[in-house]
Amino acid sequence: MSNAGRSNQKIISAALLILGAAIFAVLAAQKPADPKSNPRQENAGARREENKKPPDATKYSYEFTQPQFYVRHILIEHDATGRGKITFERLGEETAIVEPIELSTGALGRIFSLWTTLAFLDSNENYQSAKNFAHLGTMRLVMEQGTRKRTAEFNWTNNKDAFALVNEYRHVADQAVFIFDMSIARENQPLNAPKLMEQLESLLNRNELSDPYQLVPLLRELTTDERLPLIARNHAVRLLKKIEK
Repeated sequence: MSNAGRSNQKIISAALLILGAAIFAVLAAQKPADPKSNPRQENAGARREENKKPPDATKYSYEFTQPQFYVRHILIEHDATGRGKITFERLGEETAIVEPIELSTGALGRIFSLWTTLAFLDSNENYQSAKNFAHLGTMRLVMEQGTRKRTAEFNWTNNKDAFALVNEYRHVADQAVFIFDMSIARENQPLNAPKLMEQLESLLNRNELSDPYQLVPLLRELTTDERLPLIARNHAVRLLKKIEK
């Protein structure tokens, strides 16, 4: 074989070696890593298992009825995430008002803690006290979980946890009604705004709002809403300072 032939053979052999090395490197890179040695894959697997768990489908509701009260009927319904709706009816009005609600993290934590303390679904306790205060209205608590459902109705109770639970829902209702009334005032009845701000401050001072911080974005809007009287806008500024201090 000539020197030129031997030289070409060496070049071809070297090229084949380089090509083989490149193919091996590509295959090695594509080979799945051992999950045991890859914490990211372990975390992803754990998340997939978590996602396979069915969501909590438990339903909760609170209802209040007193036909002679100005707000004569209130129904709050929500799921385990705190999302739901409020329905309320006013004296002399035939049409019920339905608005979406979303409980804050803090309010939802307090409410769920009380449901848990009551062991509501597993309990047969009658929350109605010996004294009857029907003139104050009837309250109804309902929890539904799959095929299980329990309803408890009372107009007064000595059970401190049941009493605290209906108070939490009453605060949710008061806050939601204020938001609705203020939306109407901004659109059609601006002269009602000063009175609504007084009512809000009264609820705030008595600690009867579900979560005042949920109202911060709305109050900020009110401070610059020129449709409202200046007294209402200034009142919103004062309440913002009180909530955010």
